Amino acid sequence: MTTPDMMEALQALAAEKGMTTELLLEAVANGLESAYKRMPEAADDAYVVIDEMFNISVIAQEIDEEGNVVQEWDDTPENFGRIAAQTARQVLTQRIREVERDMKYDEYAGREGDIVTGIIQQTDSRYTLLDLGRVEALLPQSEQVPYERPEPNSRLKAYIVEVRKTAKGPQIVVSRTHPGLIRELFKLEVPEISDGIVEMKACAREPGHRTKIAVWSNDTNIDPVGACVGARGARVRQVVNELRGEKIDIVPFSDDQHDFVAKALSPAKVKEVRFHEVEGVAEVVVPDHQLSLAIGREGQNARLAARLTGWRIDIKSETQILDEENAYADGDWAEGEWVTDPETGEQTWVPADGSEAMSADDWATAAEEAEANSEDPSIETSPIEDAGSTEDDEEDAPDSENVDNLEPESTDHDEKTEEVGEEEAIN
Repeated sequence: MTTPDMMEALQALAAEKGMTTELLLEAVANGLESAYKRMPEAADDAYVVIDEMFNISVIAQEIDEEGNVVQEWDDTPENFGRIAAQTARQVLTQRIREVERDMKYDEYAGREGDIVTGIIQQTDSRYTLLDLGRVEALLPQSEQVPYERPEPNSRLKAYIVEVRKTAKGPQIVVSRTHPGLIRELFKLEVPEISDGIVEMKACAREPGHRTKIAVWSNDTNIDPVGACVGARGARVRQVVNELRGEKIDIVPFSDDQHDFVAKALSPAKVKEVRFHEVEGVAEVVVPDHQLSLAIGREGQNARLAARLTGWRIDIKSETQILDEENAYADGDWAEGEWVTDPETGEQTWVPADGSEAMSADDWATAAEEAEANSEDPSIETSPIEDAGSTEDDEEDAPDSENVDNLEPESTDHDEKTEEVGEEEAIN
């Protein structure tokens, strides 16, 4: 091959690999320089020059102690053409691989958080390989949805969690369980999200089962929930299909925590939300027939709502709340113990029934209320109280020892009866 042909071949190779001709020429020159220095009687300092016609020259240098070039001359060996051809082939092959690895890494470096589509190439108990075109992505078993069986040669969308640079090239780790996958899938289906009009404020997910997302609109004329659902549910249906049937609850985000917690428990209807900020607990009251719906199967709805809002949620029915209030009024709360703060010395009453702790002032107030609620005006007094004995009554009462000696006082009625009796006897 003549030198012009070699230059044309080099240019074609550079275009095929997406590189520049200068980059390949530099790689060949460095390889030839290393080959020259391994030859006997080679100069200590030399460099290789390749012109536009692929003519190769070795320029030797003489450098003084201060690093200045004193003299240069052409020191190209006679048989350097054969050596150059062999070296160029090896150097180009190695350099092309290195450049391709760097280009692949640069293409995906910094793309953590993006979504990619790949074709399933290989799958086993440890991982699944996705063909992304120029590179392969690794889907570990830990990042796969339980019970999801990827089919070979089928297309799959995944979320990039990490891009590693290795000696064999970039290693791209993807996930099917990351909550970010939900965000990116909705961004593909909902133009309002990709344009920034609608924001996904929070996301809670149990992969393969259920997901809750909270959305917010920066435009008052656009309903964020409706934008994500789409006409007749077309948009959210595309996301559900990509997730192999995983259920998705879309709720509106609110700065009002009471409203947000209530909406997060959708589809259950909430009557009241009470916050205990010290404990970080949101006590939610729901109608009796909504209790099981609010909790969800195996507590799933409550768990997802807690992750979505950041509050630990305690769900109770109206009947449970009423029973607790009645028990509190009856004095069941009075069983417990006093706990003293070692730093402040303040005492807090911790009820034995697990209800909220209270300060000494609150305890006293509650005790008065409980005592007032326990008073019943229909309760009868004791027999002693019925007698109504007083000191005056005791003075008027007869002596118990002389009761037998007392004679009944005579009355006019008795005298008349006695006279009538005598007349009947005479007659």
